[in-house]
Amino acid sequence: MAELPHCDTLQLNLEAGVLHVTLNRPDCRNAMSLAMVNELRQVLASVKQNTGVRALVLRGAGGHFCAGGDIKDMASARSAGSKAYRELNRAFGSLLEQAQNVPQVVIAVLEGAVLGGGFGLACISDIAIAAESSKFGLPETTLGVIPAQIAPFVVKRIGLTQARRLALTGARFDGAEALRLGLVHYCEAEVETRLSEVLGQVRQCAPNANAQTKALLLATEEEPLEALLDGAAEQFAAAVTGPEGAEGTMAFMQKRPPKWAE
Repeated sequence: MAELPHCDTLQLNLEAGVLHVTLNRPDCRNAMSLAMVNELRQVLASVKQNTGVRALVLRGAGGHFCAGGDIKDMASARSAGSKAYRELNRAFGSLLEQAQNVPQVVIAVLEGAVLGGGFGLACISDIAIAAESSKFGLPETTLGVIPAQIAPFVVKRIGLTQARRLALTGARFDGAEALRLGLVHYCEAEVETRLSEVLGQVRQCAPNANAQTKALLLATEEEPLEALLDGAAEQFAAAVTGPEGAEGTMAFMQKRPPKWAE
C-alpha cells in the first residue's frame, strides 16, 4: 500500500476507510495553486490501488471550498510567456481527469466560495453536498479569460444550455440553485449530518463492485453500446463468482451484513 505523500497545501486524514482531503490555504479561500494541483495529483495516485480507501471527501478549510485559480501563480507565469500559462492551465485539467477516474467514491463538501476551478472540482465528484449559503460561479469571463479546463466537465454535469448561461454571464448562485441545476445532490443548512449519512451508505457497497460500477458508468459516455454491454456481461459473471459476490450472496441468505459493511 502506497503511503500518503507529505503535503503543504492539503490536510489529510485517513479514518475508517475514508480519506478526508482538505484544501488548506484559508488565507486565499483555498485558491488552487500549482503546488496544490501537484499535491492533489500525488494523493490521488497514492490511493488509486489502495482498496482499503473506500471514499475520498474533498472540502476546504476556513469556511470556503475553493475560490478558483491562484492569481499569484498566474502572475508568476506571465514573465515566462504563453507556454507557462498553457502548462499551468493544462495541469489542472489533468487533475480533473485523474480525480474523475479514481476508483473510490469522491464526495465533495461545498461551503463558501465554489468558484472557477473549485466549480470544476465539484463537477467531477460522484456525490456533492452543498451548504445552503455556498456561492457558486464561473467568473473567468469577468476576468478576461476562459474556463478552459473545466468547461467539458461543467457541460457534462449540468448540460450545455445552463453551462452557456453561467459561463457567459459570470452569475453567482447559492446551494439551492446548485441543487436545482443538478450540480449538487444535496443542499443543507448543516452539511455534517448529510456527509455521515452518505458515508454510511457508501460503506454498505462492496469496494470492488463500486469501483467497477463507477468505471462502467463513466464508460457509457464514450464506448459503443454493444461493446459496452459485452464487456459488462463478462464483468458481471466475474463479480458473481468472485469473493465479493459470494460474500454478498451468503450475507443475504444468512440475513446479516456483508463483511465490508461491518
